[in-house]
Amino acid sequence: MPSGKKMEWITKLKSFIIECRRVWQITKKPNKEELITIVKVTGIGILAIGAIGFLMHILWVVFLK
Repeated sequence: MPSGKKMEWITKLKSFIIECRRVWQITKKPNKEELITIVKVTGIGILAIGAIGFLMHILWVVFLK
């Protein structure tokens, strides 16, 4: 690997690590109320996508058989 490209790669890696550290420092652990809200919203999303997929499958079986 030429030294110019190697230095560019190292610079990009250092920049990425610095950005990751910055993000890690500003994140916080959610409290119980926030966690429950996140779990509810995620569950509703999973159920909605599953219901849409199930309805599409039923319609596919009914109309294409």
